[in-house]
Amino acid sequence: MTSTVDPVSLPQRTASNDTEIDREALARLLIEIARNVDPDYRARFDGVPTADPRMETLRQLLVSREISELSRVTHLLDEPEQLAAAVGGVLPSAAARASHAQLGEALAPAVERAVQRSIQKSPRTLTDILYPVFLPAIRKSIGEKIDQTFQSLNETLRHIFTWHGLKWRFESWRTGASFSEVVLKHSLIYRVEHVFLINRNSGLLIAHVTADNATSEDPQLISSMLSAIQDFVKDSFNEKEQSGLDTIRFGDLRLWSEVGPFATLVSVIRGNPPEELHEIVRDVLLRIHAECSQALEQFDGDSSQLAGVEAQLQTCVELKQEESNQGFPWLVVAAALLVLIPAGGWFFLSWQSGQRWHAYVSRLETQPGIIVAEQKIRGGQFYIAGLRDPLAADPQSLLSGTQVDPARVHSQWQFYQSLEPEFVLKRLTASLAPLDTVRFSIVDDRIVAEGEAPDTWIDRARAAARELSAGGPVFDISKVRDVSPEARAAERWQAYVSRLGTQPGITVAEQKIRDGQFYIAGLRDPLAADPQALLSGTQVDPARVHSQWQFYQSLEPEFVLKRLTASLYPPDTVRFSIVDSRIIAEGEAPDTWIDRARAAARQLSAGGPEFDISKVRDVSPEARAAEHWQYYVSRLEAQPGIIVAQQTARGGHFYISGLRDPLAADPQALLSGTGVDPARVHSQWQFYQSLDPKFVVKRLTASLTPPKSVRLSIIQGRIVAEGEAPAAWINRAQAAAEQLSADGVVLDVSQLRELDLAELNHLRQAIQTTDIFFSSGKVVPGPEQTPVLDRLADQIKEFAQDARKSGVTARFMLTGHSDATGRETANASISAARAETVRALLKKRGVAPELLLVRGAGTFEPAVPENSQTGSSTNRRVSVTVNLD
Repeated sequence: MTSTVDPVSLPQRTASNDTEIDREALARLLIEIARNVDPDYRARFDGVPTADPRMETLRQLLVSREISELSRVTHLLDEPEQLAAAVGGVLPSAAARASHAQLGEALAPAVERAVQRSIQKSPRTLTDILYPVFLPAIRKSIGEKIDQTFQSLNETLRHIFTWHGLKWRFESWRTGASFSEVVLKHSLIYRVEHVFLINRNSGLLIAHVTADNATSEDPQLISSMLSAIQDFVKDSFNEKEQSGLDTIRFGDLRLWSEVGPFATLVSVIRGNPPEELHEIVRDVLLRIHAECSQALEQFDGDSSQLAGVEAQLQTCVELKQEESNQGFPWLVVAAALLVLIPAGGWFFLSWQSGQRWHAYVSRLETQPGIIVAEQKIRGGQFYIAGLRDPLAADPQSLLSGTQVDPARVHSQWQFYQSLEPEFVLKRLTASLAPLDTVRFSIVDDRIVAEGEAPDTWIDRARAAARELSAGGPVFDISKVRDVSPEARAAERWQAYVSRLGTQPGITVAEQKIRDGQFYIAGLRDPLAADPQALLSGTQVDPARVHSQWQFYQSLEPEFVLKRLTASLYPPDTVRFSIVDSRIIAEGEAPDTWIDRARAAARQLSAGGPEFDISKVRDVSPEARAAEHWQYYVSRLEAQPGIIVAQQTARGGHFYISGLRDPLAADPQALLSGTGVDPARVHSQWQFYQSLDPKFVVKRLTASLTPPKSVRLSIIQGRIVAEGEAPAAWINRAQAAAEQLSADGVVLDVSQLRELDLAELNHLRQAIQTTDIFFSSGKVVPGPEQTPVLDRLADQIKEFAQDARKSGVTARFMLTGHSDATGRETANASISAARAETVRALLKKRGVAPELLLVRGAGTFEPAVPENSQTGSSTNRRVSVTVNLD
């Protein structure tokens, strides 16, 4: 709108001086600013230009951005399409920031009308949307019903013609229930032993409940393995996220899996469960999700917010069905016995008859001179054939006592001559007719003849021995003597002479036989046995014996002992004995008797036995005490590490001093058993280090602490170190040897060898380059890995044994690996399971379990890059690392 006003005339005045304001110029400037702010203002001023380009430039600099934004917003509001696009860009963030309750109330009517119109317009669209959701559930429900029907039909058919089936049909009639229900009641025996609740996203174990008396391994490991198997199946067969394994069977165990939105419930069932159990387990899982859905969705390993879950799971492990203990089916048992008793009786009689026949055949086979070539049973009859020596037992007579019917036995025997020694002996006895003075016997399969016989019989016996078969026993007649009177008399005389030669105090110088007479001469001690009396029992005629004996004093110890006893008259406290041809006197006696005994000892002949009276003690108290003290001093001097410097006995007391090693025996303890009164002993000992090898070895062992592979021994006064040891220990031993050499003790370290681990390193390299490979998703190696496991077990046992011999301890780390397929948590679990499996297989092959350690590396230690041609198959392995302690 244009305004019109009267023209404004500005005063014409100049500034009085330079400091005054030019009012005219200021007025012009303000008018120009007003005109530019309001372009519609058209006031005319005298003397003011209508427009100034500088003011337009100033306006653009100050408000150009605001003018442009105002123009853009005006244009956006005027164009509906652009306004709709702008509102659509900010609507999602606005809806996210809005209150959920208010937004739901505002959108509910519009959404309901939109869905209703969409269904009326195109019902197939809603069907396509709900099809992927409801179809798996419907299919699973129908599948379970079909499995339930087939299970009922299978159990019914399996028991329909059995004794249990007849009993259960009677129970169905009695109770009014269907026959299939009764069959399932008695045949489906099961028990829920474990229930695992596992997070679907992470595979972590949320809760685990175990039934009474049920055993299992680590539940977390089992949970990881189940998650790994589920992931492997989904990744291998491209299954959808909602699907997965629902049943796994292993022997008598079944694993049933029910999948929920946030967790999976796995039941471990022993036995044959009914299909209805699926619905019970599924209801428990639905209740858990209904009560704890938010905690399950946000589960990160902390189960403190899910404390009530175990109570829900406990209802699952209480599910079981045990075999009913109804009354014993006497009618069925009686019917079975009526059939089984006759059949069992016939079978027992047949078996008993066969056992008796085999016992008879075994008895025949043990008989010497009988060889069973063939035996059989046919048509209730017994047939036997073979060879029989005429001197052997009669097979027909051996039937007695076997309870085998002789009428049913048909035998056929061929005669032959057995070379058994007892049969050969019978034939020799029949042909030679030995005399009563000859005895036959069997010794080590040889026939030996002993005794006396005439020459004619001996010649016949030698001829018979030569005629025996080459494969038969040897006939030995070397012990049969000729019975001629001259030979017998000479034999008896030689026996008498031999008897005389063994008699002490008798020396046979000459003996001979001439014209039926016996002559003997020699020396005889008067204390020796009478040669004439020794003739008794020799069957030598004394009238034919002519003897000549010269008396002498024998130096045999027993005769010298008799003479000493007769001359010394020893008291009862002294005992004489002969030890190694020496006469020893022991005991206690007075000084006078000891002096007489010493004189007798000096008077003995130089060639006679020694008379030792050093063990006869003086019976005076002073002498006995001195003797006891000398015994104690001798005992001390014999002890290693003790040096007696001085010892005296004075005024009834004993004084001793010297040096003693701290490792030596205690002198005070050595007084025990010596008879010396400890109160009368005054000792003074100075400690020192003995150079006795025994003590040096003890000090070396304490200071050097040699390894098990090194032995310190004393050989001819030298300390010798033998074995293998590390170089550092050998250097310490050499330094100790140099220190000991200055003291005169030899420590020989020349036989020490530096511990050589070259052979161990070679075997160690072979073990560490061995890998056990697995198929994808498997935790048990295939059969092609069996030779590798066998070789690896042998190498580990050999390495551990060699390491122990070398003084070191070996440990073996089994590391499981996996490829990069699937989720990382599943890969970590399956790698640990592979290592545990290899450990169990090596333990089964004799490897000590304490030597084996396990760990799971997952995908973090690949052998080759995953993108290589053999990456996945090579990385699915278990590697071995050897550690030495």
